[in-house]
Amino acid sequence: MFTGIVEEVGRVTDVAAREGLVRLRVASDSVRARLGLGASVAVDGCCQTVTALDDGSFTVEVMPVTRERTTLGTLAPGTPVNLEAPLRAGDPLGGHIVLGHVDGVGEVVSVRAHEADHRVRVRVPADLARYCAARGSVAVDGVSLTVAEAHDDGFTVALIPTTLAQTVAGSYAAGRKVNVEVDVVARYLERLRGVPGRTEKWQ
Repeated sequence: MFTGIVEEVGRVTDVAAREGLVRLRVASDSVRARLGLGASVAVDGCCQTVTALDDGSFTVEVMPVTRERTTLGTLAPGTPVNLEAPLRAGDPLGGHIVLGHVDGVGEVVSVRAHEADHRVRVRVPADLARYCAARGSVAVDGVSLTVAEAHDDGFTVALIPTTLAQTVAGSYAAGRKVNVEVDVVARYLERLRGVPGRTEKWQ
């Protein structure tokens, strides 16, 4: 489990196909120091398992279903990525509960300056928009954010200068694909109320 507070922006150094999987090697300093073999790590909001460790880097193996459902399949050497090590018992929950289970890929529609922040509008698949509520939580590329505005086709978030400087959000522009994880509490409430939702089967 994660909290959506990005600890470091790492950089993909190698991408290699191996037995149906794609191995990503990511250069990292502070997050790498907290990881062990088999540990979980969030890469642009996707929970991955560490399969190898080197000085200053770690490796994860991305399954086909993850490549299809997230932006990890488009990463190339040199690409910066948001990194977060898993939450430890007793750590402060600085953002919100983030599982690292990406619900879908959204698209940045617009980025505009707005007083002391930047407003980023994101379009999401139709079956995800209903989980986005004004002043609710959403994770974009693993960053815990508050929904400033909810729209029929997505949401708008407000990014402060610190977020722009310390995550990959500073490079957002119209057309950018982003990983989106909606608030898991909304999903459980929907299920408990018996409201029809998506039925998914992992292959």
